[in-house]
Amino acid sequence: MTGKIAGSGNIQSLLNYSNSCSSYCYYNLFKNCSSLINAPELPALNLNSYCYGCMFQGCTSLINAPELPATTLKLNCYTNIFLDCTSLVKPPSELPALEMKTYCYAGMFQGCSSLTSAPELPSTSLASYCYNAMFSGCASLTAAPTLPATTLANYCYYNMFYGCTSLTYAHDLPAT
Repeated sequence: MTGKIAGSGNIQSLLNYSNSCSSYCYYNLFKNCSSLINAPELPALNLNSYCYGCMFQGCTSLINAPELPATTLKLNCYTNIFLDCTSLVKPPSELPALEMKTYCYAGMFQGCSSLTSAPELPSTSLASYCYNAMFSGCASLTAAPTLPATTLANYCYYNMFYGCTSLTYAHDLPAT
């Protein structure tokens, strides 16, 4: 396809408006679609393994991220969903999942060099690698989100803010 491309409406219409996604649902769907300027709605609340992984990776014209309301996440959900979306400025307002499996949200905004703010991260219990490299390379990010987690797993914050050269403020971490 050529020209500017805009996704709109509820992407779940492709699955008869189901409120769940099976494993690998929408994985790589728009990957490297550099002409995508708008993303469709992603309203599913229950995600199986690898759902939405790499979905918008390399969509260099995407400016606004859709809201991501899912509260039940299995292994690798949302991993690298916005990786290298270099024009992305507006993230989802929050990532509401309170319990997640390994690698959920990992690399989510990695390489989003125009991103200046981060979504709320309300989870207090983290799985291994879940926020790994989440904002790595976000050179325009100026403030870290509050990280309320009190229960941490291996590498859950690993490289989370690596390369965030404009980061000037971070909150205290309550985890002991």
